[in-house]
Amino acid sequence: QVQLVESGGGLVQAGGGLRLSCTTSGSIFSINAMGWYRQAPGKQRELVATITNVGSTNYADAVKGRCTISRDNAKNTVYLQMNSLKPEDTADYYCYAYITDGFSGVDYWGQGTQVTVSS
Repeated sequence: QVQLVESGGGLVQAGGGLRLSCTTSGSIFSINAMGWYRQAPGKQRELVATITNVGSTNYADAVKGRCTISRDNAKNTVYLQMNSLKPEDTADYYCYAYITDGFSGVDYWGQGTQVTVSS
């Protein structure tokens, strides 16, 4: 079984920052991409940022310049540093990992961590 466990969410004032962490555990052969998505109330889940196993990153336009994604492959952990937070960043943030066994890959998701930005 593979588990993704997020931490670091919470309540923060606009302009503040948070650092989200997500650690993957279980039967893992190889973690390819990892990333973060978010879902605000009444909206669809959307990409925040992703990072490959060699460090290539991709960001949603809404967070470019304010968020930095990084990963520690030795710890199977991905981080999202969020700065200059805005009320519209309020959402449940979900960690994602694409894990392969050498033949095929499977998407795994965490349970989500809530981020609330007050104005």
